[in-house]
Amino acid sequence: MDLTPLRSEYEAAGIDGSTMAEDPLVEFVAWLNIAIDSGATEPNAMVLSTIEVDGRPRGRNVLLREVDDRGFLFYTNYTSAKAEALDSNGQAALTMWWYPIHRQVIVEGWIERLTDDESDAYFASRPRASQLGAWASDQSSLIDSRGELIAALDEVTARFEGAEVPRPPFWGGYRVIPDRIEFWQGRRSRLHDRIRYDRTTDGWEKSRLSP
Repeated sequence: MDLTPLRSEYEAAGIDGSTMAEDPLVEFVAWLNIAIDSGATEPNAMVLSTIEVDGRPRGRNVLLREVDDRGFLFYTNYTSAKAEALDSNGQAALTMWWYPIHRQVIVEGWIERLTDDESDAYFASRPRASQLGAWASDQSSLIDSRGELIAALDEVTARFEGAEVPRPPFWGGYRVIPDRIEFWQGRRSRLHDRIRYDRTTDGWEKSRLSP
């Protein structure tokens, strides 16, 4: 299948590193708000890239749930394949792509687990169906059929009937603490703008990269 004819020309205005915030987390929040306003589908979706225990690279989509002054927060099952990779390697990359505005952000950094209080607070905010689903799914494990999953959901639904659903001990959050963030703006003729922030002992240093 030849995909050569599939092309889009990027007409957006460029970005100037000198006018961007000195703190890339501040700049990221500004970009995310623009992406939300643009109508981008699930603007908090991102590809989480890890190196697995066997050395294989792997990526999957997860949802960004918060940005704080330390980094980027998301949640998962601590027994999943992604959690095993995060805990063993301690590093990850995040890639966000917003097609309506032809912008991409790549975050690289170190991983830390959130505190129980942080994970409890987020879990309590989830819809009840999602809370029950977290209990029912032994994420990344082999199952014989979807019926097995539905049976597990029926069991936990009955177990917690009439009561609040507590956070499973095997489920919680991670924070990616960035040491490098790249902001990419699509431009005409593939002469894109790329501004990269690198963490230094004194803060952040900005550089422009060739497309």
